Amino acid sequence: MHRSLIETVMGAVVLVVAGLFVVFAFSAADLRAVGGYTVTASFEQTTGLNVGSDVRISGIKVGSVVSQQLDPETYLARITLSIDTAVKLPRDTIAKVASEGLLGGSYMQLIPGGDDQMIEAGGRIAYTQSSVDLMDLLGRFVFTAAESQGSNQSGGDQSGGNQSGGNTPVPTAPLK
Repeated sequence: MHRSLIETVMGAVVLVVAGLFVVFAFSAADLRAVGGYTVTASFEQTTGLNVGSDVRISGIKVGSVVSQQLDPETYLARITLSIDTAVKLPRDTIAKVASEGLLGGSYMQLIPGGDDQMIEAGGRIAYTQSSVDLMDLLGRFVFTAAESQGSNQSGGDQSGGNQSGGNTPVPTAPLK
C-alpha cells in the first residue's frame, strides 16, 4: 500500500512538471497570431513559406503569413501578410523570403525603406525577392563540378602548355 502511494505521488509530480514545460514552451515560442492590417506581396517562388510563418523586421516578429494563393493571370504566388498595427511600412519596403538555416523553416523578412509615404491597409508591397532553393543551388554546383571534372579528363591539356598539371611554380628573375 505504501509503495503504490509513492508511485501515485511521483506520477502526479511528473504530470505537473510536463504540463509546466508545455506552458513554458508555448509562451516562449510566441505562437500567437498577430492582429493588424493586411498587405500583399507577389513572388516567383516561396519555397518553405507556409500560412502561419513569421513576418519579421530586423529579426523581430511583427506579423504572420495569413494566406497563399496562385495568381491565375501572372502565375505568381500572392502572399497576404498580417502586420501589427504599431508597425508602419514605407512604400519602398522590400519583402524577402528568408530561411532560418539549412534545416530551418522559412519566414518573411521585411526591409523597410526610406519613403515618407506608408503602405495603406490592404496595400501591396511592390519590391520582393523570392526564396533561394538550396537543393537547386546544390544541384547546379554538383553538375558544374562534374562537368568541369569530365572536361579535364577527356579534353586533353587544360594547363596552358604545362605538362605537369598546372601546379608547378613559375620561375622568377634573380634579385639584383
